[in-house]
Amino acid sequence: MRLWNLIYRMNALPADYFAVFGISPQLALDLPELQRQFYVLSKQHHPDRFARASADEQRYALDFTSLLNDAWRVFRDPVARAEYVLKLLGYDTADSRTNTVPAELLEEVFELNMALEEARDGDSGARKQVAEALTHFTALRQDLDVERDRIFAAYDAAPADTHLETLRSLLNRRRYIDNLVRDAQQALS
Repeated sequence: MRLWNLIYRMNALPADYFAVFGISPQLALDLPELQRQFYVLSKQHHPDRFARASADEQRYALDFTSLLNDAWRVFRDPVARAEYVLKLLGYDTADSRTNTVPAELLEEVFELNMALEEARDGDSGARKQVAEALTHFTALRQDLDVERDRIFAAYDAAPADTHLETLRSLLNRRRYIDNLVRDAQQALS
C-alpha cells in the first residue's frame, strides 16, 4: 500500500489509457489478458474499498475507476483503439471522419443509393439489390478488419508513420462502409 499512499499524495492519475494498465502503447492487444488485468485493477481500485479513506483517496479511487472503465471500453474495440492510438500519437483523426466517398467505392455507393431510394419507394426488386449490397459491404468491412489487424502487427513490430497513415486511411474507408451497411440494414428492416 506504500505505492498507493504515494500516488494519493501526488493526486496523479495515469497519463493515458496504456499507463492505466501499465503497458506500453501498442495497437495489437491480448484482450483476454487485458480483461484479466481490468478485473484485478477494478477490484483493487473500486471506490467501495475506500469508503473509510480520506476524501482525496476516495476521489482518486473514483477517478481511477472511471479512467479504467474508459480505457477498457476503448481497448476492447479495435477501431476505437486505433483511433485512440492515432490521436495519442498526434494524428488528426478528424480528417478521417469526413463524408468523402473513397474513390474505389464511388460506383458501388451510387448503385446502392439508387437501390435504397427505389426500395424506400416500395420496389421489391431493389430490396434484393440492397441485400446483395449489404452482403458485399459486410464482406468488404471484414476484409478491412483483417488488413487492420495486419497493420497493427506491423506497427507493433516496427513502428513507422507509414503504418499509421495507412491505418488512418483504412479507418476512413471502414467508417464509410459502416455507414453503408447501416443504411442497407435499415432499408431491409
